[in-house]
Amino acid sequence: MNNQEEKFIKVYPNSEKASLYVAGRIASLIVKKSELGQKTILGLATGATPKLVYKELIRLHQYEGLSFKTVVTFNLDEYYPMQAVDEQSYRSFMNVNLFNQVDMPSENIHIPDGTLNLEAVQAHCALYEKKIQDFGGLDLQLLGIGRTGHIGFNEPGSLVQSTTRLVHLNELTISDAIGDFGGREHVPSQAITMGIKTITQAREIILLALSQRKAEIVQKALEGTVSAAVPATYLQRFKQVEFVLDIEAASQLKGDVDSRI
Repeated sequence: MNNQEEKFIKVYPNSEKASLYVAGRIASLIVKKSELGQKTILGLATGATPKLVYKELIRLHQYEGLSFKTVVTFNLDEYYPMQAVDEQSYRSFMNVNLFNQVDMPSENIHIPDGTLNLEAVQAHCALYEKKIQDFGGLDLQLLGIGRTGHIGFNEPGSLVQSTTRLVHLNELTISDAIGDFGGREHVPSQAITMGIKTITQAREIILLALSQRKAEIVQKALEGTVSAAVPATYLQRFKQVEFVLDIEAASQLKGDVDSRI
C-alpha cells in the first residue's frame, strides 16, 4: 500500500485537538462495551505523546462520569531492569498520569515486570501473551512512535511475527531517554515489549504522533517501504490502523495534508 490516501490518516491543527480526538475514541469504546455488559481491553503507551490523552480521560472520569471499572489494560513495555517504584518506570508513569486518578480496579492493570530475574523473563513474556488472549485480545491499542521507527520497544530489525520479549534498545532510543534518567549511564539498555504480532492483532490501532520532532519518522513510517529497518512501516499492511497526527508531525508527508484537518 504505497498510496497514503489509502491509509486512514487524520491530521489536526495542534496536539491538543489530536489528543482530544483519541481520548474521545477511547471513551466511546468504553461506554459502548460497558453498555453491552462487556469489558474494554486496552493496550496503552507511555511517554510524552499520550499524556494529553490520559489527561482528557481523567477529566471525562471526574466531570462527565466515565467509569473505568470495566476496563482492562495491558501496557506496551517496561524498561529492564526497572523497579516499579522508580520514577522512570512505566508503572510509575501510568500511576501518575492515569491509574491513580480513575476508578480502574488494580487487578485489571497489566504492565511488563522489570523487576524479574533474567531467568524468569521468558516465562513472564509468555504469560503476558496468554493473559491478553484470555481476555479475548486487545480491543484498541494506542501507540506512539520512536525516532528509530519503533512501536512499543520493537526496534529496527524486529520481525512482524514477534511477540512479547526482552529486547536491546537502540542507541538513539537510549539517547532520547537521557534527560529522563539524568545521564547515559542510568538508562537501561534493555526493555520488555509486546511484539509486532501482539500489537497488530488488536482490533483497532491508533498511532498518535505529535510535534515536528516526529515529522521525519512519520513520513518514513507512512510513506516508506515496509521494512524491519523501520518497524512502524509494518502498520501499512493493517486496515485497522488509524494514524492521528498534529500538523507538525504531518509536515513532511508528501500528500495534501490540509485536506485532512
